[in-house]
Amino acid sequence: MFSNKTRQDSIQKMQQEELDLLIIGGGITGAGVAVQAAASGIKTGLIEMQDFAEGTSSRSTKLVHGGIRYLKTFDVEVVADTVGERAVVQGIAPHIPKPDPMLLPIYEDEGATTFNMFSVKVAMDLYDKLANVTGTKYENYTLTPEEVLEREPFLKKEGLKGAGVYLDFRNNDARLVIDNIKKAAEDGAYLVSKMKAVGFLYEGDQIVGVKARDLLTDEVIEIKAKLVINTSGPWVDKVRNLNFTRPVSPKMRPTKGIHLVVDAKKLPVPQPTYFDTGKQDGRMVFAIPRENKTYFGTTDTDYQGDFTDPKVTQEDVDYLLDVINHRYPEANITLADIEASWAGLRPLLIGNSGSDYNGGDNGSISDKSFNKVVDTVSEYKENKVSRAEVEDVLNHLENSRDEKAPSTISRGSSLEREPDGLLTLSGGKITDYRKMAEGALRLIRQLLKEEYGIETKEIDSKKYQISGGNFDPTKLEETVTELAKEGVAAGLEEEDATYIADFYGTNARRIFELAKEMAPYPGLSLAESARLRYGLEEEMVLAPGDYLIRRTNHLLFERDQLDEIKQPVIDAIAEYFGWTEEEKAQQTKRLEALIAESDLRELKGEK
Repeated sequence: MFSNKTRQDSIQKMQQEELDLLIIGGGITGAGVAVQAAASGIKTGLIEMQDFAEGTSSRSTKLVHGGIRYLKTFDVEVVADTVGERAVVQGIAPHIPKPDPMLLPIYEDEGATTFNMFSVKVAMDLYDKLANVTGTKYENYTLTPEEVLEREPFLKKEGLKGAGVYLDFRNNDARLVIDNIKKAAEDGAYLVSKMKAVGFLYEGDQIVGVKARDLLTDEVIEIKAKLVINTSGPWVDKVRNLNFTRPVSPKMRPTKGIHLVVDAKKLPVPQPTYFDTGKQDGRMVFAIPRENKTYFGTTDTDYQGDFTDPKVTQEDVDYLLDVINHRYPEANITLADIEASWAGLRPLLIGNSGSDYNGGDNGSISDKSFNKVVDTVSEYKENKVSRAEVEDVLNHLENSRDEKAPSTISRGSSLEREPDGLLTLSGGKITDYRKMAEGALRLIRQLLKEEYGIETKEIDSKKYQISGGNFDPTKLEETVTELAKEGVAAGLEEEDATYIADFYGTNARRIFELAKEMAPYPGLSLAESARLRYGLEEEMVLAPGDYLIRRTNHLLFERDQLDEIKQPVIDAIAEYFGWTEEEKAQQTKRLEALIAESDLRELKGEK
């Protein structure tokens, strides 16, 4: 069980016991630290002021992205790390990241600055070698303009030179967080959402715990811990500033990215597509199919507003619609076509020049170096030079600008211990979450041993599968098929059973068990009812938005059915928690506000 009852028990135990480690922040970074810490035998607690993943970690582009764009400037180390770690994440969470090859159309027009057909092939071949997919069904290939338009007839025809196709992975960001959280809970961690850190506890000038406010009851509690780690993403500086006894120099420079969702009939995109904006701004945009919808983004603008609720602005919408209608001129997407949207913050570090998607100012490689790389890679493909010779060229690039550290070119991460003892793990991106946590755990285990004499076991986090993912990653389709049969046997339609098996992995079995033993909630199908009950009892759903936005895709990619099921979902949750009519009315009002925001009703001039 991982429910409201679990939450209450965890709050009680965190007040009674001294933890070895308290984590502030329940996004993907905190979840990754929690799962590794709990598995290592460390007495672990985690508090999150919103729902798990409600901040940054449910508002990404929903890819485990390989970073091919960095090969334009031959940032091989960045791409090698990213694709290597992506394979690890797919192994420990095989039910979540799914291979989904990306189409990269190449244009010869005034605003296209990223790749030409020659350089994209060189980049893709190098990318495949780094990703270890050369010779597999996911090996890259190129398309002629005619082949591109046969596949995506809505794409702009003028200036189209062809396309590259290479391996990328779609992701369900919020599901990745909750299944890490559930695994940590299974291993004994105390994990509490809607609990906000409001101050630190001290012995002398050293932090020995946290004061936290339960946002459901308004009660302030004290949680003692030998070590406290701050994994709060864009909120990192806000948490650091809870220590009023010393000046804090800022670490974060968050940027905002937004995404818009339309019906697939309005913008048919058969596979994820990644293209230059055509605005000579160095940016690229994705258009991605998902559950009979197409979503597109992202923007990348500096942000100083309310971190808890970043908004989609008219300026954001105008920019993306201009880009999408430029590349898909027959689509004529307007504000009225947008069915859903989301805005999120990226936890960039100060001094970092950009995000994974839109790149940083990594300057330009000298013409001599660029030509040397192209020639050497071409010779390597013809078996005229060795891999070592290619690596030597890549390791000795000249550039035409002042030298910058590698961390300034992509979403670098930082792990520091401050003078008051607070550990801060900041920056990074979803693809790197396990690796970041692994680095933090090395330091945490060392500190527990040196300062407290506590020995902890080391786990191989590259092979430690999260909740729902305990099956052979190479047999995803076979596993989904076998699980779906159990769902059909439990009385579900085959389509519903297959969807649940694909969505929840081996946790689908528990949903199928619930389907066998329960009657549907009024107004909901048996499949929906079993998923909702599973969310309440085993995924700490505490409010309608937790279920409809982060445990499922209803708000974003199933907007057509949302109006029909939202009231039955509210009714079922209200009955489960025994809400009064007043509490139910408040929860309904909150959900309606979330839906209105996603619908962009204010921008559309609707009530």
